[in-house]
Amino acid sequence: MTSQQPNPLSTAALAPKILLVKLSSLGDVLHNLPIVWDLRKRLPNAQIDWIVEEAYVHLLEPLKTTHSFKGIDRIIPIALRRWRKNLFSIQTWREFFAMRKLLQSVSYDTVIETQGLLKSALVCSLANKSKDAVVSGLGNATEYSGYEPMARFFYTQSVQVPVKCHAIDRSRWVMCSAFNWPLIDRTTEAPQFYSHSFVTQLSPLITEGLRKDPHGLPVPYVLCFHSTARVAKRWPNDHWIALGKELSNHGYQLVFPWGNEAEKKESTLIASQIPGAIVPRAFSIEEAYQLVAHAALTIGVDTGLTHLSAVLGKPTVEIYCDSPKWKTEGYWSGMIANVGDYKKVPNLEEVMGVTCLVSSDHFHLETWTPGFKLLRHSDTNSSGV
Repeated sequence: MTSQQPNPLSTAALAPKILLVKLSSLGDVLHNLPIVWDLRKRLPNAQIDWIVEEAYVHLLEPLKTTHSFKGIDRIIPIALRRWRKNLFSIQTWREFFAMRKLLQSVSYDTVIETQGLLKSALVCSLANKSKDAVVSGLGNATEYSGYEPMARFFYTQSVQVPVKCHAIDRSRWVMCSAFNWPLIDRTTEAPQFYSHSFVTQLSPLITEGLRKDPHGLPVPYVLCFHSTARVAKRWPNDHWIALGKELSNHGYQLVFPWGNEAEKKESTLIASQIPGAIVPRAFSIEEAYQLVAHAALTIGVDTGLTHLSAVLGKPTVEIYCDSPKWKTEGYWSGMIANVGDYKKVPNLEEVMGVTCLVSSDHFHLETWTPGFKLLRHSDTNSSGV
């Protein structure tokens, strides 16, 4: 009796080795997370690895495979941003070759490249791939997104997507093309990001200046992410001040984070004109999860930390001033409101008005100004989604 050898093609089809290439940045990595869940749903036995800039490894760690959860099997850090500043350092090249060895220790059947840049395409070329591997990447630019056409030379599939395509839908488009699957319908299969258990177990971040009420309970705070890399995407300081005063009058404490010294000065300027507002210390991405998870509300411009609140399923108001809303708006939860659009800076009344749209079981609606509603903190503070 002779034993039959398993068909390698069927093995690759049922349990393929998949590499995800999305290197940066914060918001882009967050909006790529749903394809991990999509892949696991359809290919539960696949090996799924993800190569990402070292600064964003923490964004992926909650989806790391454990004994009770199947998610990302290997997170491969890369440090292109740091290495290019030290090209002549021996340590840089040691780290590069160590990364390459780790990347090439697996032969991938499918590579899904959702960034569309030359640097991410070059990473695809570094990966060790099986004989008939599929390398699926973006075949065209979407409006207002970075794209480098030369990247197409490194793909076996260049996927054409609509020029107006949400960041999540764009990633799903490339993934579905790689496996010849029907395109996922966002209305029937909403994107997933992090598990409910992960979000609920996040502990509060100890932050100097956050107040407690006479019963020793934390005063509800509102995070205001006013800063972003591009000045045109900012909402006017006068609007932040007026909004902050209204929220403060209704018992909320305003928190104005910052990322660099220039942003810290802006935060200090705004906070100084709002009763009880604070400018917190600098915090890491890991700590940002804690701070966002326990906020009563997050209001912010189109920037990564605002999107973090949305993907955690927290009450969020996203303000668009100089970027298209369709590109990154949170559409998967009634606790997210999106206001403004490209070259359509929302006024104060519009932002005030949408706060009623992000209510949850943990909040009540309270009239605060004729024609507007405001969330009022309930007696039970919760970090649930």
